[in-house]
Amino acid sequence: MAMTNTASQTQTQAAPAAVLRYTAFDVNGAGGNPAGVVLDARGMDEARMQEIAAEVGYSETAFLIEEAADERRYRIRYFSPLAEVAFCGHATIATAVALAEREGAGDVVFRTSAGEVAVGTREEDGRIMATLTSVPPAVRAADDADLAAALTALRWDVAELDPALPPRIANAGNDHLVLAAGSRERLADLDYDFEALGDLMARRGWTTVQLVWRESETVFHARDPFPPGGVVEDPATGAAAAAFGAYLRDLDLVVSPARVTIHQGEDMGRPSRLVVDVPSGADSGIRVSGTAAPIGG
Repeated sequence: MAMTNTASQTQTQAAPAAVLRYTAFDVNGAGGNPAGVVLDARGMDEARMQEIAAEVGYSETAFLIEEAADERRYRIRYFSPLAEVAFCGHATIATAVALAEREGAGDVVFRTSAGEVAVGTREEDGRIMATLTSVPPAVRAADDADLAAALTALRWDVAELDPALPPRIANAGNDHLVLAAGSRERLADLDYDFEALGDLMARRGWTTVQLVWRESETVFHARDPFPPGGVVEDPATGAAAAAFGAYLRDLDLVVSPARVTIHQGEDMGRPSRLVVDVPSGADSGIRVSGTAAPIGG
């Protein structure tokens, strides 16, 4: 996907709309996952949002419409270059940081297509740190036939999975198939059938496949194929991180409350860090924290 190092201006049907570019879940200003951010999408229809997202070319672009200024409440929509997505974590973090830089840190509420997502921003070590709280998550078993098809598309063998972290479908705003590699080498060697995996994911409504490797009890490495969005791989996926936090809690793989760090993007040269807080209570939303840096700024 194309990387652009300057903010651009894109025309809407009614008025010019500034398209900001941020990289979310960066590590000291480097790496992270690029996202487009339109802070004022009033007057835009879905077709125009989709057109802008395709022009920007990032895995997602977020479009914000203010609903209650005194309460800092907004409607937010996310578009990949190919389609609308119900929830996107890294674009949420990028949008919250962009707002905080212009209006001051504090709490905001984003009304997403998946439900309300509260986001808090604060200054930390000279930067804005944003924390989103997901909608109530859910975890369910993966269908055997779907699992077999996913492994075939990934060119993985079932013997290469970590039996201590069984496959599941996890949702904290949208569905993700969670698969755990038995070794760091297996995770690093990602060479999959883009069309086959994309077709399967489209049929099942999966947003990404969350591939993970466990370094320790609270440190994980992840890779996220995203063919439904026209992207081979995401360098940082906040929605999948939230879903993975729910997965860990549901399977008693952590003792909640717990804090987990996910390293993503390393194998594609865009190191990213996502901090996941897993509270007690099966219905409690998962919190995902990270920074975001302006691209070219």
